[in-house]
Amino acid sequence: MEQAALTRTGIVCPVIDMEYLTGLLRRLLEIPSPTGYTDQIVHFCGDELHRLGIPFELTRRGAIRADLAGRQYSPDRAVVAHLDTLGAQVKMLKPNGRLEVVPIGTWSARFAEGARCTVFTDKGSYRGTILPLKASGHTFNEEIDSQPVAWTNLEIRVDARCETLEELCGHGFNIGDFVAIDPQPEFDAGGFINSRHLDDKAGVAVIFAAAKAILDAKLPLPVDCHLLLTISEEVGSGASSVLHKDVAEMVTIDNGTTAMGQNSREFGVTVAMADSTGPFDYHLTHKLLSLCRDHDIEHQRDVFRYYRCDSAAAIEAGNDIRTALVCFGIDSSHGYERIHADSLRSLAELIALYMQSDVAIPRDRVGMGPMGAFPWQPTAPAAVPEE
Repeated sequence: MEQAALTRTGIVCPVIDMEYLTGLLRRLLEIPSPTGYTDQIVHFCGDELHRLGIPFELTRRGAIRADLAGRQYSPDRAVVAHLDTLGAQVKMLKPNGRLEVVPIGTWSARFAEGARCTVFTDKGSYRGTILPLKASGHTFNEEIDSQPVAWTNLEIRVDARCETLEELCGHGFNIGDFVAIDPQPEFDAGGFINSRHLDDKAGVAVIFAAAKAILDAKLPLPVDCHLLLTISEEVGSGASSVLHKDVAEMVTIDNGTTAMGQNSREFGVTVAMADSTGPFDYHLTHKLLSLCRDHDIEHQRDVFRYYRCDSAAAIEAGNDIRTALVCFGIDSSHGYERIHADSLRSLAELIALYMQSDVAIPRDRVGMGPMGAFPWQPTAPAAVPEE
């Protein structure tokens, strides 16, 4: 493996093990984890943390806080990604032997049509397919194209001999059963990765790869860094309960949407300046931008109108912390998504550099206190470039 390189800022840029990163991503994608049904993936991540020698704790519901020790414990920092994905639940058992469903998380019924899935009952799991109510062109002709795109227009055809409500009950199906959507991952030789649920299993893989790079190179950290893996981001609560009061700054890793009207790209790092909940912390965001510039990490900035992340949940829960959001570019978010491995490498490099950097604002060691060294934002007129 290549050796870690000392950069001009004095911070070591460790080599990211991309075989490990993409291999871990494959394994994460194989584990169903719709919000509310995340125990299996929590156990998997716990086993991987044990293997890497990183100590960790769980909340009651299974959010993970792992710890990389630094030279001092406060003010410490956190990096967060979420384990939970979109999915569905059974809303009703239908007289025709099929299942009515409602979404877990916010995603369009358009992307659910035709998806293969697993239904988890109290007695065991069944395979099935999510279909529109009118699924056969041979029967409904042009009506299959004119029917509405809506969750109320979908049903699951289960792979079991179920033609009546009674037969569904006999197989153990119940209202509230969890439904996991097949990811259908493809990793091509050119670095493109197509799959459902890259949001945010790619972010989880980035955190593990960055931590592994730090450990492999035996790099010292200035302050404690907590690796947070949340289990309810897709329904809004996310990092609301896994923090503690010593954490002064938190960087969220999630997807940046590459679409018309957005500045995100599938390459490099997207640094979010704001999302639907408002601006991210000025000083922490600009620190991350400086790390990108100083270490030649390809990057761009973006603002998201219809988007919230773990940072919002942490602030809304009453945590007095600085937050930022850095993203891998993703096309067709919350659908059949696509990312590129180069973006994951760039993001892992940035996170590894961030872990080694000094805290953005040293005064943040104090929660409530005097003005002291409270920072300033620039207000002076910009210098006019010479012609």
